Amino acid sequence: MTKSNYVKIFDTTLRDGEQSPGATMTSAEKLEVARSLARMGVDIIEAGFPAASPDDLEAVRRIAAEVGCQPPGRNDARVPIITGLARANKSDIDKAWEAVREAEKPRIHTFLATSPIHMKHKLKMDPEEVIQRVSEMVAYARSLCADVEFSPEDAGRSDPEFLYVVLGEAIKAGATTLNIPDTVGYTTPDEFYNLIDGIIKNTPGMHDGITVSVHCHDDLGLATANTLAGIRAGARQAEVTINGIGERAGNTSLEEVVMTLKTRHPVFNLETGIDTTQIARVSKQVSNYTGMVVQPNKAIVGANAFAHEAGIHQDGMLKHNLTYEIMRPEDVGVNQTKLVLGKHSGRHALRSRLAEMGHSLDESELDKAFARFKELADRKKVITDADLEALIADEFYRPRDVYYLEGLQVSCGTLGMPTATVRLRGPDRAEHVHASMGTGPVDATYKAIDAIVNTPCKLLEFNIHAITEGIDALGEVTVRIQGTNGHHTMDAQKEVEFSRVYGGHGADTDIIVASAKAYINALNKLIIAQTEGLQPATNDFGVMLG
Repeated sequence: MTKSNYVKIFDTTLRDGEQSPGATMTSAEKLEVARSLARMGVDIIEAGFPAASPDDLEAVRRIAAEVGCQPPGRNDARVPIITGLARANKSDIDKAWEAVREAEKPRIHTFLATSPIHMKHKLKMDPEEVIQRVSEMVAYARSLCADVEFSPEDAGRSDPEFLYVVLGEAIKAGATTLNIPDTVGYTTPDEFYNLIDGIIKNTPGMHDGITVSVHCHDDLGLATANTLAGIRAGARQAEVTINGIGERAGNTSLEEVVMTLKTRHPVFNLETGIDTTQIARVSKQVSNYTGMVVQPNKAIVGANAFAHEAGIHQDGMLKHNLTYEIMRPEDVGVNQTKLVLGKHSGRHALRSRLAEMGHSLDESELDKAFARFKELADRKKVITDADLEALIADEFYRPRDVYYLEGLQVSCGTLGMPTATVRLRGPDRAEHVHASMGTGPVDATYKAIDAIVNTPCKLLEFNIHAITEGIDALGEVTVRIQGTNGHHTMDAQKEVEFSRVYGGHGADTDIIVASAKAYINALNKLIIAQTEGLQPATNDFGVMLG
C-alpha cells in the first residue's frame, strides 16, 4: 500500500455533503464549488451520484469536462481526479462512467455493505454472495476505468476477518483504492486505528500501489478524531466535506483534518496539497449555496474561531498572539484587510478582484455584477471580499427564477400592525402584487409571498447576520423550508418523512429585502423540484442520495 508522507484529500461535499437535508445545490452551484475545490488543491472530487437523477449525472459530467480537464491553452494546471459514486450494480457503474469519462483522471467509486446488520436486513445477502458481488462489480468497473475505488459500507461495524477477505477480492478484481467508512459514526479512535492497522497488515494482496482511505461520520462527534487515527495507522486518503456537512450529524470536516496535519506537523510529519488560505472563502461559499449556516464556535471556520473576549485571553493576545492562537487567521484566509473598492472603482478593478477570488465571469455576467456592485457601493463606503462573495452568490448561483422579487415595501413599528406589500414577477412574466399583515415585517413579507406563490411549505429555519461590521453592513439571510402536501392527506409524521428540505440565501443592505430574497430562493427550488419531478434516488435506507 502507499506509504508516503502525502495524504490525499478526497472531497465529497458535492455528494455526501449534499445529502444533508436542505443542502441540495443547483448544477451551477455544484460546478462553482468544484472549481473552488480544484483551486484549493483538493486531490479527488466526488462530484455526485450519477444514478440519482439525470440532472445529477449531467452535473457530474460538466464537472468532469470543465474542472477535470486542463483549461484551454494551458498544460500546467493541477487537475483533480473526478469520481462518481455507484452502488455495486452494472447500471449504476455505467452511469458513473458515463458521467466521469471526459475527465483527464476519472475514477469510479463503488460500494457494498459488509456488516452483519446491513447484509441481513438491508441487502438480504449472505457473506458469500457479498464477496461474489464485490469481485464481479469491481472487475466490471475496472474494465471501464483504470482507477477504481471500493468501499465496504459500514466497515466500522463489520467483522475484521470478513473485511480482509472482501478487500482482498476487491484488490484481486482491480481496485486501486480501498476506502474504509465508519458509516454510522460508531467507532472510537482506538478502535478505528486498530481496524485500519489490521486491514493494512492482513488483507491479502495488499501492495504499494493500493491507497487505503478513511471516511468517517460524526454521529458521536468523533469523525475528525477517527480520521486522524486512521491516518496515523497508515491510511493515506481522507474523505471529507467542507464545514463537515453530510447526512445526520455530518462528515469529517476538511478544514479540521487539513489544519490539524499542518498545525501539528511535528506529530504527524504528513503533508497535503491544500492551499489553506482559501479555506475560509470556500467554507463561506458552501454555506451560502447550501443554506447551512456555520455555527459560530465551529473549529477553523466559525465566526468565533479567532475571536477573544475573556480579559485574560485578550491580555495574553496583546502580549503575544501565540499565547491563545495555535494558528494564524491568515493561514485559513481570515484577515481584516479591506478590499479598497468603492463607488469610483471601475469594471477592470472588479473583474481583476473577482478573478483573484476564483470567479470567472463573461461580459454579460460582469455587466450584471458591476451593476450590483455599483448599487452596493452607493450605500457602502468600502466593499470587502465578503461583500463580493455574497453579491456573487446572490446574483449568479441561485436557481433559475420562477418568481423574482421586483418590489417590497414594509411598514412596522409600535403604532400599527406590521404590513408588507410585495411585487413579484411570476413564471408567466406577469406582475403579482399582494399586501399582508403579520407579527413583524418578515412575517408579513413571507405571508404576502405565500399568497402569491401558493406553494405550501413550512419554514424550518431562519438565520440572519451581518457580513461585515458597521451600520452599512450587507445583511445575509439563510432559510430552510420543507415542502408539504397542502391537502392534509398525510399525517404529520409521514409529511415530515416524505418531504424534502430546501435552503435559500439572500443578501442585501436591507435585511427585509435579504429575507425576501432568501425565502423566494428556497421556494424556487421547491417549485422546480415539484414541477419537474426531480425526485432523487435513495439508498436502501430510503436516504436521499442526490
